[in-house]
Amino acid sequence: MPSRRSYFLVPLIIAACSIAAGTFVSRNVSAASPAEDAASQSMKSFTAVYDVVEQNFADKVDPDKAIYKGAVPGMLKTLDPHSNFFDPKEYAALREDQRGQYYGVGMQVGPRNGKTMVMWPFENSPAWRAGLRPADTIAMVNDKKTDGLNTTEIADLLKGPRGTKVQVTVNREGQAKPITYEITRDAIPRFSVPEAFWLKPGIAYITITQFSETTSKELEDKMKLLGENNIKGLVLDLRGNPGGLLNEGVEVAGHFLKKNDLVVSHHGRAQPNKNYYAHVDNAGRNYPVVVVVNRSSASAAEIVTGAMQDHDRAWVLGETTFGKGLVQTVFPLSENTGLALTTAHYYTPSGRLIQRDYSSISFLDYYYHNTGDSKNMSDVKMTDAGRTVYGGGGITPDEKFEPAKLNKFQIQVLRNYGFFNFSSHYFGPKADAHLPKGWEPDEALVNEFHQYLLDSKIEFTEADFTANHQWVKEQLKHEMYITAFSYEQSVRVGIEQDPEIARAVEALPKATSLLENAKKLLVQRIQQQERVAR
Repeated sequence: MPSRRSYFLVPLIIAACSIAAGTFVSRNVSAASPAEDAASQSMKSFTAVYDVVEQNFADKVDPDKAIYKGAVPGMLKTLDPHSNFFDPKEYAALREDQRGQYYGVGMQVGPRNGKTMVMWPFENSPAWRAGLRPADTIAMVNDKKTDGLNTTEIADLLKGPRGTKVQVTVNREGQAKPITYEITRDAIPRFSVPEAFWLKPGIAYITITQFSETTSKELEDKMKLLGENNIKGLVLDLRGNPGGLLNEGVEVAGHFLKKNDLVVSHHGRAQPNKNYYAHVDNAGRNYPVVVVVNRSSASAAEIVTGAMQDHDRAWVLGETTFGKGLVQTVFPLSENTGLALTTAHYYTPSGRLIQRDYSSISFLDYYYHNTGDSKNMSDVKMTDAGRTVYGGGGITPDEKFEPAKLNKFQIQVLRNYGFFNFSSHYFGPKADAHLPKGWEPDEALVNEFHQYLLDSKIEFTEADFTANHQWVKEQLKHEMYITAFSYEQSVRVGIEQDPEIARAVEALPKATSLLENAKKLLVQRIQQQERVAR
């Protein structure tokens, strides 16, 4: 996302919505253009419609709701799927996400069975240190009962200035009485590079979950902690990354590319075409990289993937990415609102368009990616080494990997929160929820889980359970690590068990071949230039 430019008002929005948010600058014009006449007439028509509604609707009209939730979003939805208006609360949340930090107790909450529960506390957060656990049901925040409050309202109660105290009362399975914790709020970082560790000697793993204001610095810090000079191969996981800030995507791609390599360009009607280059020397970092993506990898994640693929710097594994190549510029407006308006299109270094076509499908089908792979066969480009790539439908991986679909038994257990509820049942009565380092579920625990499913009236056959025995053990380990250790350590367990990450490690020799071919081509080009110079 480009740098945010501060506008006190956007004339079209303000005029169309009949809101006096500032002063217009009068100009002397000799004659209005046909476009200006049409816009002026449309604005008059909107004002007339709003006046009729405001005066005659059966109930009192809420102007904020009519304008912020109705007129403005309605207008933007006629443009494209990504232009969006943010009311004050939404705009504050957007800025919070971009900054990568907020003040509170540090835990994820969510709905379960009509109650708001702790999904997990963040490692080393005030909530984690206090002893809150997954599946604790939040009954009160300070002296306010949570009955009737939704998850967002409860999350807002938990947030507050740094250093202030908040009392959180929870109900826990296996405990007869509610438990009250007094927690001191603190800065809660939202790391966008949460995981960086060694999968095996010399083979590193790093995941980037979004591109916020701190992403490139987080990446540099994690690389230093790992010891980048010791990396013989890297798996860069961008699955589920929805994108974020353009400049951070450029910085991340630039970490791996050569100085002055083109990362991305964008072209727009009101903005001049602009190219973004890697601006630092990568200090000879030529270890092989496999980038892992899926259909939810979007925007800045696609910029990084596309740049590394076009420059033959990485082998791309996974699913075709989402296909969001529209540049949103965020315009701050008055009343603490904001407008994310599409102002340009992204193009990869080879010149291919990232954006998926949305002109002939519903926005719902577009958002859920119901049209499948949609590359434009006429948008054919070449990587630096001469490999064929296509535009118009996201980034197509060099090697496809589709995650295995869940079977009927797995769907049934997950739909009923079988592992989440069992973990709560298992740890609830225990004062100490810790497990020994390197813990693995044994057969006694698997049998206990089997009985719990029966007691919970979850339907399955013995053949189903036997066929999914290994899957059950893996899911138990993943879920119970959250309570016994931390959510973050549970994520690492999941990564170590992930067959797609294992495939990415196996694909590292292919990334090595890309680098070797690129070196050969560079030597050939230099020799050709020398022959021409003679």
